[in-house]
Amino acid sequence: MKKIYCLLFLVAFAACQKKNKHQEVNELFQADITLLIEKVAKLKYSVQEDSTEAQIQRQFLEAHQSYKKVEMISEYYSPSVSKSINGPAIPEFEENDKVTVPPEGFQVIEELVFPKYNKESKKELLQELGVLSANLTRLEKVSNTNELTDAHVFDAMRLEVYRIITLGITGFDSPVVLNSLPEALISLETIEKYYQVYTEKKSVSNAKQVFAILEKGKKYLKINTNFNAFDRAYFIKEVTNPLSKGLYKTQTELGIPLMKEQRGLKVTAQTLFDKEAFDAEAFSGFPDYKTTPEKIALGKKLFNDPILSGNNTRSCASCHHADKAFTDGQERAVSLDGKSMIQRNTPTLNNIAFQRVFFSDSRVSYLEDQAVAVIKNENEMHGSLEKSALAIQKNAAYVKDFKKAFPKGEINEFAIKNALASYIRSLSHYDSKFDAYMQNKATFTTDEKTGFNLFAGKAKCATCHFIPLTNGTVPPNFDRSESEILGVPNKDKKLDGDLGKFVITQAAIHKHSFKTPTIRNIELTAPYMHNGVYKTLEEVIDFYNEGGGVGLGFEVPNQTLPEDKLNLTDKEKKQLIAFMKTLTDRKYVENVPIRK
Repeated sequence: MKKIYCLLFLVAFAACQKKNKHQEVNELFQADITLLIEKVAKLKYSVQEDSTEAQIQRQFLEAHQSYKKVEMISEYYSPSVSKSINGPAIPEFEENDKVTVPPEGFQVIEELVFPKYNKESKKELLQELGVLSANLTRLEKVSNTNELTDAHVFDAMRLEVYRIITLGITGFDSPVVLNSLPEALISLETIEKYYQVYTEKKSVSNAKQVFAILEKGKKYLKINTNFNAFDRAYFIKEVTNPLSKGLYKTQTELGIPLMKEQRGLKVTAQTLFDKEAFDAEAFSGFPDYKTTPEKIALGKKLFNDPILSGNNTRSCASCHHADKAFTDGQERAVSLDGKSMIQRNTPTLNNIAFQRVFFSDSRVSYLEDQAVAVIKNENEMHGSLEKSALAIQKNAAYVKDFKKAFPKGEINEFAIKNALASYIRSLSHYDSKFDAYMQNKATFTTDEKTGFNLFAGKAKCATCHFIPLTNGTVPPNFDRSESEILGVPNKDKKLDGDLGKFVITQAAIHKHSFKTPTIRNIELTAPYMHNGVYKTLEEVIDFYNEGGGVGLGFEVPNQTLPEDKLNLTDKEKKQLIAFMKTLTDRKYVENVPIRK
């Protein structure tokens, strides 16, 4: 009897010692961090010992590919540390402290090593490698406190698929050497390694299918290694979209819950391109004031009513025409006085809810505040929400409408701006040929498909206009919106004098900095750029093809747009435009004007 009890105890003890799946994943992750630290140490040693350029470059590539093994969990649990390790090689302005922080990490080192390594930069390179090593030690330390769960691991795996699509195969985090495709291969292998943990010795109905997709993707990446020629449309439709769907299905079948939080990209989205993948409500700063049909109807009525302007002659719709994707077709709108012009081009309101900041200079963070800024601006509407509220209170129809939209029937400044913002949020949804194509509900012409591959590859558009939103809201978390310095000219072919975001922050790195807008419905929103300087898409593409302002010969020392020429052929430019026209929402397709 004693022996039986001992045996039962040993069995129970062994069962208790059995690792959870997420613990196994964490051990794999920790081992990969150790490997990464070793790879960076070897790179540093090669630089110290004055190894050949080829050796240093090879060891950099090995180290960066090693980072791809830890990226999934590192980005998920330690985003700030990960940014220090592999963030863009661009200085950042800390809004709270009003200081400019220099970039650090792999992308800074990449620029010192490629395309040519100059030994004169050895001291700087060793310094950057020292900083990188310190940040990796920091990652190792904070990772010891990670409390992984199965839900977190599956969430991280799907986000890594989205990261491959948006920041991987586009070249975003390998901007100089364009080693994105081998790195995407490492990312797929890491997903496979973690997925294996959950499916071995488990009966999962679609596991075989997921492994087949992973194998297909790895094989495709091994064979198709030319960055410019890579068929991203095929890879997304045939590999990454089925993969994220497969991971979602496995998670559901294993009974692993989805994360319970509201995000810009919904946790329930099975691909980046699902019809309702993005939640405009999650971008709102007022979660307690949800958008409702009643608010949308009220907001639309207010949007079209001049009652909000100071002299009752101009409404929001005066400058945002529904048939032009809520732009006005003008270089810049005429001021309220009818004499001068407003400083900047009228932006589209379609899909702007999927952003974290508003206006070209990023001066407000919420749609509600954007509405207020326009209404109060003396050149635009010169109105007062306080006075408008008093006028509206005397209007029986509006009193009824506000009672429907707001439980207490309040008619005040916040209710007005919240109703307007609700209406604008309702304009944010995707229904273009591109979306249908990614959902396997439409086909592309050869030129449209080639245009997409150019957009996400050689032309580098998608490194700023991120897929699928095509604005500057950074995937896969979509929690911040970027600005860029392009060096845009004025009508006199000189650098435009508008200092953009600098006026707000007074940070030198923000001189001529403007928010990256959406290019959804772009064939309807000419003229282009913050100052409306370009009348056609052909002119816009020519500007980028030349390398922006620096390429045109302007002095723009802080330009964030790469100054190298893109070397697009005339045919490629036309194909790029063919793709951009697939971003037009279907409701506009029949009414698209013919532009000469």
